[in-house]
Amino acid sequence: MVVKEGVFQTILQSIDIEMLMKLLISAVLGLGIGLERELKRKPFGLKTSLVISIVSCLLTIVSIQSAYLFPGSEFINIQMDPLRLAAQIVSGIGFLGAGVILRREDDTITGITTAAMVWGAAGIGIACGAGFYIEAIMGVVLIIISVELIPNVVGLLGFWKFSSKEFTLKVILKDRAFIGEVIRKIEEDHIKIENVRIKDLLDGSFLVDLKVRASHKMSTSEIYDEISKINHIYSTEIAG
Repeated sequence: MVVKEGVFQTILQSIDIEMLMKLLISAVLGLGIGLERELKRKPFGLKTSLVISIVSCLLTIVSIQSAYLFPGSEFINIQMDPLRLAAQIVSGIGFLGAGVILRREDDTITGITTAAMVWGAAGIGIACGAGFYIEAIMGVVLIIISVELIPNVVGLLGFWKFSSKEFTLKVILKDRAFIGEVIRKIEEDHIKIENVRIKDLLDGSFLVDLKVRASHKMSTSEIYDEISKINHIYSTEIAG
């Protein structure tokens, strides 16, 4: 029993409370970033954010401690950069960011913000591991404000790009003579057309592929109903 108690006391004495605090703070901040993505049903959620934040913090601690644990000897002069290992996290985390960026069939790129959040979670972990707690906390606060609040505020100011949503609209017409008329009627429904692509189909009909923007107050079903009421449209498909 005396031996076991002695071993237990040795383990307790070897635990660095400051390192545990670094890991805990990193986990809490990583939780904040992951929760924001989780609420938006993104692939980068709570578990991924926590793992990235905690492990980045742990590797930073190991990197710093290793630099001073092996200072060298009288025969060999070992010089290590305290953040050398941590620096590789920033570049190594890129494969996760690339994994959440998607290219849809309509050539729309999604997941850029999520990829940036992956990189940000790693940065928060490094900051905590290096002991910059206040900076890490402020970083998370600013990230959440930038992603959640600022776009809404800018949208309220009336900037169309920020207060509108992008949709892909595909309509099929039987007669090419009505293409111009249909496009004009679509614009009359308070829908801004940003790109037009017209394609001849094998059955003699015509595909009009549009990238459009509409008010964020309009739902996809509402836009579909408005477009379906336009004469001369044989088929309608909308995504957004």
